[in-house]
Amino acid sequence: MNYPMWEIPGIGGPWVIGIMSIFHVLIAWFAVGGGLYLWVAEKKIYKENLDEWLPVLQQHSRFFLILTSVFGAISGVGIWFTIGLVQPEGTSTLIHAFVFGWAIEWVFFVIELAAAAVYYYTWNRIPRELHAKVGGLYALSSFLTLVIINGILAFMLTPGSTWLSVAGTGTEASAFWPAFFNPTYFPGLIMRFLACLSLAGIYAIITYSMVDKPELEKTKRYMVQWSAKWLMPMVLLMPLVLLWLFFAMGQNSRDILNIGFATIGSGNFSVVTRMALLTILTTVTIAGVVYFFAYKYPKDLTTGHAIALLALGAVATASTEYVRETVRKPYVIVNHMYSDGVRVRDVEKFNQNGFLTSSIWAPQTADSIARGKAMFQGQCMACHTTNGYRSMTKLMQKRDLKAINQFLQMLHKPTADSPYPKYMPPLVGSEDEIRDLAMYLETVSLGDKAQGMKVVKND
Repeated sequence: MNYPMWEIPGIGGPWVIGIMSIFHVLIAWFAVGGGLYLWVAEKKIYKENLDEWLPVLQQHSRFFLILTSVFGAISGVGIWFTIGLVQPEGTSTLIHAFVFGWAIEWVFFVIELAAAAVYYYTWNRIPRELHAKVGGLYALSSFLTLVIINGILAFMLTPGSTWLSVAGTGTEASAFWPAFFNPTYFPGLIMRFLACLSLAGIYAIITYSMVDKPELEKTKRYMVQWSAKWLMPMVLLMPLVLLWLFFAMGQNSRDILNIGFATIGSGNFSVVTRMALLTILTTVTIAGVVYFFAYKYPKDLTTGHAIALLALGAVATASTEYVRETVRKPYVIVNHMYSDGVRVRDVEKFNQNGFLTSSIWAPQTADSIARGKAMFQGQCMACHTTNGYRSMTKLMQKRDLKAINQFLQMLHKPTADSPYPKYMPPLVGSEDEIRDLAMYLETVSLGDKAQGMKVVKND
């Protein structure tokens, strides 16, 4: 616990990151796929003499500029803000490991913003060929931002043995490229790019569904059908790419998925199983809606249908991101840092010397309840809340001090056959600190009836 803890009632910090990330991803992926779409669509219009469609594409580029440059930038800053508060240790590690990569990404992002603005404001003001080249510059720079960000996201799932061998030595920069081009880099890049293309098609369909001029009806049907084809790569290739990603993961990540799917027959659906199935179902639904309402019968397409497509895309994105986060458990950076910010190499040190002794934020008091709360904030609050998401009140189920202490000992010193290490970080700290945590959790479980609270009051 080297940083002040940001306690968010109800939903907890992870869901704040999740909500912000999903919102940002729907825009950022559109920025990548939509930029390529604008460039290809403009060249298509020139080549096929579809000049009557240029005002519609221009309007689409205005929507694109506002959404990606304003809301995309704001949500990007929001992600940095939230991860820095909720996962300060993990964020610090990513910055130190990839400071050169972040710098490159920011350069591409500046080029991307400038090209997007120039592209929109130079319609009909510069030669068509030059304008298309500006669109091409935007498409390239936005794709390169994905190339960089994908490496960092994939690193968290599979940092690779080369980087892990130098982690904590101060020479992590020597393993920059092996960490960047890690085992899940390429399947992750293709998976995200396919999603980018799909979102580009969906957003374009939304814009085109609003065109109601009779003289553009024929062209509208043609462009809607063409936009629907942008989802075809995802429908055809995504199953193969996800299979590739599955086998590129570490064994523990595969086990988390396997356990969920292996128990479907008995009706024991784990959360990750539900989210994975939700991804599959929404993707299939999107494919069906696009085929029947956009490709097969584009005349029947309404704005409501198009917005429903985007909503389905949001659900598919959210469930996929949830699965991606879950298969990293119990780590935030696999085999290096647990989800509570404790580094793997520091577990024994904390067990011998104490967890709170290394923190300047720990309460300087002999009050066991206060120290137990600090333990909860430092190690449990990364995934749990007291009375909200993954509520400790519900999980404790009115357990008393003895039962809670037995449970904590299982987390502190798990046996070989214990299922908890696959999902939860080991509980670290001295025996006194774990006892203090048990006393605090008893107050959460039983309130004023807690024996631990009575002991403190009697003291």
